[in-house]
Formats: sequence, C-alpha cells, structure tokens
Amino acid sequence: MERRLLVGGLAAVAGVALIGAGVRSLPYAATGLSGVPGTPSSPAPAQVPGQVPGLSPSGARPVAASASAASPSAATSSPSPSPSATTASAATATSCGNGATDAEVVRSGGTWTARRAGRTTYTGTDMQSAVEAGIASLTAGRTAKQRVVVRGSGTVSASARIKLPSFTTIDVCGTIDVVGPSATDMAPIFARDVTDIEVEHLTVTGTPMYGIFMRDVTNVKLGRIDLRLSSGLGVRIDNGGTGAFSKNIKIDQVYVSGASSHAVETAGVDGLTIGTVTARNVGEAGLLLNTTINATIGTVDAVNAGAGTGYAAFRMANRNGRVGDAYPANIKVGLVKARGGGRGVFCVSESGGATIGRIDIAGTGGNAILIENCYNVTIAAEGGTVSGGGEIRLAARSTFANTSGVMLRKLTIKDNHIKEAPCVDGLTITDVKVDTPSDIDRC
Repeated sequence: MERRLLVGGLAAVAGVALIGAGVRSLPYAATGLSGVPGTPSSPAPAQVPGQVPGLSPSGARPVAASASAASPSAATSSPSPSPSATTASAATATSCGNGATDAEVVRSGGTWTARRAGRTTYTGTDMQSAVEAGIASLTAGRTAKQRVVVRGSGTVSASARIKLPSFTTIDVCGTIDVVGPSATDMAPIFARDVTDIEVEHLTVTGTPMYGIFMRDVTNVKLGRIDLRLSSGLGVRIDNGGTGAFSKNIKIDQVYVSGASSHAVETAGVDGLTIGTVTARNVGEAGLLLNTTINATIGTVDAVNAGAGTGYAAFRMANRNGRVGDAYPANIKVGLVKARGGGRGVFCVSESGGATIGRIDIAGTGGNAILIENCYNVTIAAEGGTVSGGGEIRLAARSTFANTSGVMLRKLTIKDNHIKEAPCVDGLTITDVKVDTPSDIDRC
C-alpha cells in the first residue's frame, strides 16, 4: 500500500504537541444524489450491538422494554442553554395553537370535544377518539394541508396509533401520556404511505414503542418535539426496507429523555434536515442514521446516551451516505456534543460521505470517536475538543473494504490518544494538538 507523507513535523506549543502529518487522500467520484436502496450489512459482533436493526414481521425494529436507570455523573451534567436558545424555546412554546385552524379538539374537565366549523364531531372521555374525530372531520381527498389543534392533556394506550393522513397538520398543545404495555409498530403519532404531514408541537410521556413512527413518507415537517419517556424509541422515520426512500424530512428540534432505545433514528431517507437533537439518558444512540443520504444536521447534544453499549451520541451505519457505489460529501453535521454514555461519534458498516464541523466530546465510556470501515469522512473540519474517554480509533474489519479517505483536523485532545490499526487508505491528520507526540499511534 502506497503511503505518501504530505506534511511532517512536530512542534511543542505551550507544552502540547501539535501534529501536522498525513497521507494522500483517495479520490471519490461525485455522482448524482438519487437514492439507491442500501442493503443492511451483517450484524456486528456483540461488542458492536445493533449494527443492523432487527425487524418485526411488519418491518419495524423491536425496542427494549425499559431504560437504564444509570444516572450521569457530575462530569456529564446537562449544559445550560444559551440565552438565545432559551428565548427561542419560550417563543416556540407560547405559539402552540396560534393561527388559523380547520378543526379543534379541546378538553374541558374530563370531557373531550372535537369541532369543525361549528359542528361537534365527538364528545366523550377518550383522547384518542377525540383526536381521530378531529382528523376525520377534515376535507376528504384534500390536496393542501388542513390543521387540527389539540388543546389539553390525556392518555393514549401504548397499543394504539393516531394516524395522520396526507395533507394533515397537527398541533398538540398538551401532553399525550402513553400507558400500558407497548405493542409492535405502535406510536401515539403514526404515519405510513402518506405525503405532506406536519407535527408542529408534541409532548409525549410514558411507555410508547415509538413516540413518533413514520414509514414511506414524503414532505414531513416536525417542529418542536418533546419526548420524556420511560421506554421505547423517540422518533423513527424509515422506508421499511422496501427500496423507495422516504424523502424530504425536516425536524426543527427534538428533545428525548428516558428512551430505552435511540432518541432519533432514520433508515432509508433521502433529504433530511434537522436543527437540534437533544438526547438525555437514552439507552442507545442520540442520533442514528442508517442508509440515509443528503442530510444536514445542526447539533447533536447527548448526555449519557448508550451507556454500557457500543452506540454513540451520533452514529452512522449500514451504508449511510452511500450514493450508488460512491461516497460523495452529502452528510453534514455542524456540532456533535457528547458527555458520558457509550461512544461519542461512531461510523461503521460501509458508511461515509460525512463532514462533522465541530466536536465537543468528554468522558465517554467507549471510544470518543470510532471510524470503522467508513469512507470519505472528515472530523472537526472547524475545530473541537476531545477530553478523556475511550481512545480515538481508526479501524476496519475484514468483512468490508478497508477504511479510507479519513481526515482529522483542528482537534485538541486531552487525556486521550489516536490509534490507527489497521492502516487507513488515505489518512490525513492536520492541526491536531495532543499531550505528547506518542498520543498519535500510526500503523
């Protein structure tokens, strides 16, 4: 294998080693970005759980029943929000239910009432029935969105679904508490084989299998989503492994705590835009992208995500970012922030085409960063820090083509090190500060 040294040198900078060494990166062809269905890879050994989500007969991945009771240490405490973020959140919260509505579902005392244009379509004690009546009252066969506003909190069974048909917007100004044992493919908000749907606000507590589950959908908008769960998975959007990708998915901000599985997971999606994913004490990944292309993510902020597992605050798997047979740059992430939990960043099973702008990782139980059988991946293009935690590992299994085209840039690494084994085909390390030169272990 040819390994050309581009830049060599080692300089002491304020007692820190500054490394600017690398090798020639491999070229990648930029092909058209039309979705090509990815074939899930074989499951990884036990130390890398969930490499290929197991599917139920209807195609959804089963979710563990309960979340880990582990609490993050002081080192993994939640950061305080910035004033601008707090202001924006407050403004968004007060806007729930504002604006024109086509139907309203309102709780007064113990009674739910659904109305459309002055006509009552439901009155009773059941939240699910009331919401479904509100949705059913919208114009049949519509080709433009109509909006239902729900005002009030109530319970929905974990074995039930509230289904959103095409061209429907729902704004839930209250809390849906999901009760009872969860059932396969069930979610308080569910959509399948539909287009042009929107969830403006949603707060869910309790024990759902999924907080939101959508399959084979296009033109989806999720606004402010708050899922404080006792089990299950937060948001899953997929294509059911059918070949045609779900397309044009937008999520403004989602907060998930207590889920026993992932905070947010996609599979088979072409065109994904996410503002912020905030994950707190979830059993598996903060954000997991499988077989997803053309994605732009603002921030992944995870505390104690996947503790004791091989999952990560941000994970890419199962040919994520692969377009045709190539890995053009099409997965962009502004910031990954991880405290405690499992890993910080994990790229695996023939994924790639990814650039992460900034890194802020500390105290992870597993690898701070693990790049394994991935291609055309840039870490810390704009800078970042890694403090403590498991080693930064550049690796490969013989199952897939060797890792290639990896760039580590502008990182400051404290109490940790980089290990490359086996050799990466085209590894570039520039502007990386470590405690000592030996903290970069090249193959």
